[in-house]
Amino acid sequence: MLKKKSVYLFPVLVLLFLSLVTSASTTGTRADAKSGDKTQNLTVYIHALQSKDGHTILTADEIEWYEGAAADRIFAERDPEGAAEIGGAPDGYYIVNDSDTLTSYPIADNAKVTMQIYDHTGNIGDLDIHWNESITLQKFIQEFAKTDIFDLSQSPYHITIQDGRVTSIVQQYTP
Repeated sequence: MLKKKSVYLFPVLVLLFLSLVTSASTTGTRADAKSGDKTQNLTVYIHALQSKDGHTILTADEIEWYEGAAADRIFAERDPEGAAEIGGAPDGYYIVNDSDTLTSYPIADNAKVTMQIYDHTGNIGDLDIHWNESITLQKFIQEFAKTDIFDLSQSPYHITIQDGRVTSIVQQYTP
């Protein structure tokens, strides 16, 4: 009787082991469907905007941006003590930046830039949020160079890349 059980048990254990190995190898990976026009959406910290050969190049550090329940879950995984103390991700978002690799992307001349907050007047007392304010790429380059009132390099940005060029830059407001 014992021999019959082991005959069935061994294949079941092998299948269980293989299913664990297969599912473990896919944990944490992410595959986004991409359309034929090769569109990519990333969240980044912008480190530099440079003019090169008549084009603007954006140099950025890719990050992972989480909001709401996903932010709470990742925060609890990465900082269990902090999560236990305050109950969830501070301010409802969480940023993961495990790599300091910088990547350069050319910016399309007609790229759309959407801001939430930047220095409009040069007076810190006038600094205020203007939700989803469209500005030109040239204006963004000028404002990015200013760091005395509000340093735009400290904000995360959601960028859209189509066919190898940045076509959209959206500043993410962080309290």
